[in-house]
Amino acid sequence: MSNLTAIEVPDIGDFDSVEVIEILVKIGDAVKAEQSLITVESDKASMEIPTAVAGVIKSIAVKVGDKIKKGSVMLQLEASAASSAAPVAVPVSVPAAVASSAPALAPAAVAAVAPPPVVAAPVPTAGKLDIPASTVGLPHASPSVRKFARELGVDLTLVKGSGNKQRIVQEDIQNFVKHALAGGSSAASAGSTSLGGGIDLLPWPKVDFTKFGSITSKPLSRIKKISGANLHRNWVMIPHVTNNDEANITELESLRVTLNKENEKAGIKVTMLAFLIKAVVAALKKFPEFNASLDGDNLILKEYFHIGFAADTPNGLVVPVIRDADKKGILELATETNELAKKARDGKLSPAEMQGGCMSISSLGGIGGTHFTPIINAPELAILGVSRSYMKPVWDGKQFVPQLTLPLSLSYDHRVIDGASGARFNAYLGSLLADFRRIAL
Repeated sequence: MSNLTAIEVPDIGDFDSVEVIEILVKIGDAVKAEQSLITVESDKASMEIPTAVAGVIKSIAVKVGDKIKKGSVMLQLEASAASSAAPVAVPVSVPAAVASSAPALAPAAVAAVAPPPVVAAPVPTAGKLDIPASTVGLPHASPSVRKFARELGVDLTLVKGSGNKQRIVQEDIQNFVKHALAGGSSAASAGSTSLGGGIDLLPWPKVDFTKFGSITSKPLSRIKKISGANLHRNWVMIPHVTNNDEANITELESLRVTLNKENEKAGIKVTMLAFLIKAVVAALKKFPEFNASLDGDNLILKEYFHIGFAADTPNGLVVPVIRDADKKGILELATETNELAKKARDGKLSPAEMQGGCMSISSLGGIGGTHFTPIINAPELAILGVSRSYMKPVWDGKQFVPQLTLPLSLSYDHRVIDGASGARFNAYLGSLLADFRRIAL
């Protein structure tokens, strides 16, 4: 006697519906209890839905792209003798939530009822990832990696996995996109630019500027070509969030002026950058998730403190790195940053002097501005932007007093660092700059 059991979608929390992004089984497959059947996606997480009943898949009622909700029938299976067709609680695993606030799926029942008619949902439109009707046989990748690929418009069938058993990891997708941005993707058509056959962009406009007036053509410098490609990759691939804050540096500026007077004969010029490096190191020690890098699905936490700083040169920006900044004092940091900045301007920086950074600082203080959005220097997770300090009146409870204020713009990788951590890091950094004695604590 046939024992067909319809497997329904459990409680999906606060969402009215979720989208099917993967079918993990096919008709005729024998599945075990707790084996995942499909992967669904809300706006915050990718989630796999398992079965509580073991058996053989007889029909599949959904397809990739369908919108489903609690009670929707996913498929029918013929339950094995050891399984019961009575309603059973189904625990749902959430192997790779994309955001920490993503709700987990609540338990629900498996009902032995005939499936309702299935209405096909609209297929993804142009500009979205073209997902095939069935994902059976696709390369292995976790839900979070598949979501990352879809956000960048990458077709996973074109990506070679470097993980165990050719499993695709996040770094594989990043390398694929990097290759595509460099012009190595064969997926681009004559009428569009495509990243791996996914996001189709309009071609770059071709304009004869001489029709509008006289022009001069000037080739980009080698540094700008290299940095431009890196900045493009980092901006496209890293979800940037920038937290803006301010620091009271009235006393710190007074200390800086005093140190310069005391070390004038020694030829040491202390800039605000030396204090910023020292403060950033202290903040990295307090918030170690910032002193890290993504490596596929792993977070590499670093136990060293190398700080990069953007140096303006006639040919473009370069980023020298102060190594072991935690082991150096303010005067030593000031001397080394001045020396590296000079080498950068003279074009004499070696590759080793621009590698290994944990976090970077980009200062526009000598130029102007209030706040800006610095682009993260991959594979780092954060970068601190500093604008020009200014005097502002601050009420102390009795009167307005002048305060030298330094704007801080912290950009961070939202895949690893959430908004609360970003705000705490920047606020803590500001407190260190306001009272530098805290560094010793």
